[in-house]
Amino acid sequence: MPDKKTVADIMISDIFTVEEQTPVSDAVHLMAQNNIGAVIVMSPIQDPVGIFTERDLLKRVVAHDLDPAKTPVSKVMTPKFVCIQNTDDVDDLPAIMVEGNFRHIPVVDGRKLVGILSIRDVLRFLAGL
Repeated sequence: MPDKKTVADIMISDIFTVEEQTPVSDAVHLMAQNNIGAVIVMSPIQDPVGIFTERDLLKRVVAHDLDPAKTPVSKVMTPKFVCIQNTDDVDDLPAIMVEGNFRHIPVVDGRKLVGILSIRDVLRFLAGL
């Protein structure tokens, strides 16, 4: 039986973060420049306090006609989010992400943020790509 792969084995992308008061427009530019769909929102003491995604932009900014240049990400981020440990089994990820309706999931080592995985990252790994 082959060894089980952990989340740490498949993490390939950098972590992109913004601070709570970062304007949505700046967060969106960062996401566009790096071809990513989410950023982690950090507190002043560098604890993750939320996640800001393309869905948040659509549902909480555009749909409510908010000005992205004047709206801080803290007002429109998803504050309740699930993290996974870097030691978790990769085979458990599809169920976690589908059940939670997550396209992006932060990865921690203990309490320290060490990465973020997208559903695309998980599918690529499981498909052997």
